[in-house]
Amino acid sequence: MNILCVIPARYASTRLPGKPLADIAGKPMIQHVYERASRAVSPSEVLVAADSRLVVEAVNRFGGKVMMTSPDHPTGTDRLAEVASAFPAVDVIINVQGDEPLIAPEVIDQLAAAFTGDSGLVMATLMTEAAADEYDNLNAVKVITGLDGYALYFSRSLLPYPRVKHEGYKVYKHIGIYAYRRDFLLHYAKLPPTPLERAESLEQLRALEHGYRIKVLETSFRPVGVDTPEDLEKVRHILQREK
Repeated sequence: MNILCVIPARYASTRLPGKPLADIAGKPMIQHVYERASRAVSPSEVLVAADSRLVVEAVNRFGGKVMMTSPDHPTGTDRLAEVASAFPAVDVIINVQGDEPLIAPEVIDQLAAAFTGDSGLVMATLMTEAAADEYDNLNAVKVITGLDGYALYFSRSLLPYPRVKHEGYKVYKHIGIYAYRRDFLLHYAKLPPTPLERAESLEQLRALEHGYRIKVLETSFRPVGVDTPEDLEKVRHILQREK
């Protein structure tokens, strides 16, 4: 199975402009993401999907592979689809966010393994047990699954609502790392936006509302993404300690 790991790097970030090039322990953030993703065993190639020549130049400087994509894509899925169109021999594309400098290579391999021997699987993602202080955090997206491990719903609200608490009750937080069959990704990117997607501002709901199934794998990995200057300082502190 030919697997491509794609790292979309959006230079024009609203909350943190120039985010992919933010210095962390002497390297641009995109380099940390690229180097960690490259430690995964399953992908045959790791590629940065850039929206700025500045990002292209930065990736070239550290010897990474990069593709310049349109700066006008409205969503990350559209950027991924542009990459997928350029790689017809790829079977599965794994999307690792460009603001995850602490990404664990093991979760990339975990997602890749889900597609082995399951020709019907078109999309997969991850979840981890939520901390109590994340229950009411609108930025911590919650997910509930059926007994078969496929997503029933994603929401910024608490899921499920614990009207009756019982033994074994858990709340799971969605981790925004996705894997797609290439053909499905190209189709998915063309689907029209849906009411629940707009209401929650969660693009993955588009797949569910159009009747497609998303496999959700549990992991102990807890990402530390960079969305704000405060996040950036937190990650800098963590990686400085690792040096």
